[in-house]
Amino acid sequence: MDLSARLTPVLEAAGAGAKEVDASGAFPDAAVAALRDSGLLGLTLPTDVGGLGGGPEDLVEALSAIAAACGSTAMVYLMHVSAAMAVAAAPPPGQPDLLARLARDTLATLALSEAGSRSHFWAPVSQGQREDGGVRVQARKSWVTSAGYADVYVVSTLTPHDLQANGQGASDLYVVAGSGPGIEVAGPCRGLGLRGNASAPMTFDLVAPEGDRLGQAGGGFDLKLQAVMPWFNLGNAAVSLGLSQAALDAAVGHASGARFQHTGESLAELPTIRAQLARIALDLSCVRAYVVQAARSLAQPDETTTLHVLGVKAVANDAALRITDTAMRVCGGAAFSEHLQLERFFRDARAGHVMAPTADVLYDFYGKAVTGQPLF
Repeated sequence: MDLSARLTPVLEAAGAGAKEVDASGAFPDAAVAALRDSGLLGLTLPTDVGGLGGGPEDLVEALSAIAAACGSTAMVYLMHVSAAMAVAAAPPPGQPDLLARLARDTLATLALSEAGSRSHFWAPVSQGQREDGGVRVQARKSWVTSAGYADVYVVSTLTPHDLQANGQGASDLYVVAGSGPGIEVAGPCRGLGLRGNASAPMTFDLVAPEGDRLGQAGGGFDLKLQAVMPWFNLGNAAVSLGLSQAALDAAVGHASGARFQHTGESLAELPTIRAQLARIALDLSCVRAYVVQAARSLAQPDETTTLHVLGVKAVANDAALRITDTAMRVCGGAAFSEHLQLERFFRDARAGHVMAPTADVLYDFYGKAVTGQPLF
């Protein structure tokens, strides 16, 4: 697999459209079309279903590069991969060709978060009800990336009461076709950052066949923690890396080129500016090394893997806040204009930071883990 060659057309399309996607909040259609054509929708899916058989390090490389070009495109891609890995962990028996379609050209996303449980994405409050032919899913989801654009949604709801063999509060994940009845984008959302990822509230009111459920009844919680969260957290960290690298590159380029007319010196010749750039470059190098370590642990799990899953998103998100903030300060007033695109990286980094599970929740979980307390 030549990942670099597959990425090239995606990066070109993403970079060409990034400013307009951010300015108008438009979905990055051209970049997503390039993702479909590149085969990268199947990057982490097995080769026997048409995927590329890539691992966590490949995902980090791909997502960080795409995020440096367009954060919105990277988030659309991350949500597809996260949904696809949940399907790969427990393929729905009623859709035996789904994995092959996800690897080929079918865009997927997650529909998990609900207003009633906020950033606790693992805990839906909507209640599934048994009906002839399946389970009625009636849920209002608060943040769905690619809302109205995804071909497939992985939707969560509480398990019907009579199927709750796993105990009260058990949940399920269902695969729902984007073109089916009972699905509606419930309103627009123009956020501070990642404006083109079409993250919006959605309502689902439909009967899902039991054959479209991922895994056994009541198995949704384990799937979210074991299949969704590791890939999402790692991928979100990779997006933070890409945004941080883009911000650092923009700051270095501006500081090296901008000059004081009365002295002839560049900004980079000021010791204070050099020191600021050094700090964020070193910060990024340290965090990148940790993200790679987490990716390798996910590829070959051991006793440290859970800690890496809990820590990687929080560490990379916080670093992105520091790095983009410092890059803005280094470039001064020029950073507030569009030509450097620094203000876009700054805003996109903040949007990724508050995505569930938030950094604060993850630090709490990490603290529980290192002190021997149960996470839930």
